[in-house]
Amino acid sequence: MQEHYIRPDGSPPANGYSHAVAFSGRLIAVSGQVPLDAEGNLVGANDPHAQATQVFGNIATALAAAGATMADLVMLTVYLTDLADLAAFRTVRDRFVSTDKPPASSLVQVGGLVNPGFRIEIDALAAR
Repeated sequence: MQEHYIRPDGSPPANGYSHAVAFSGRLIAVSGQVPLDAEGNLVGANDPHAQATQVFGNIATALAAAGATMADLVMLTVYLTDLADLAAFRTVRDRFVSTDKPPASSLVQVGGLVNPGFRIEIDALAAR
């Protein structure tokens, strides 16, 4: 069960996320996912759209292993090395995540990730 509070009274506008999500059920934590394919190859060098697509695909794969889907997401934490990638991230996110009941979300610009080729990393929480 999930209850999404996209913009509670008195909250600032939200762009693709809920200010709060209440849930019950089994909690599933997904480690930070990066733009590597199943063989460990970097996907989309210098292409934020391709990297975000791979990262969300990796999240979906991890959730499926735990018996969950993207609809079960309750929280995303997004790390971008360049805020110029924000539009690409949002476009891809909206293909994978419900825009009617989006998860809560944090977005942080970071100076770098573990691999200099990574432009994005996302960790997630889901409830099933």
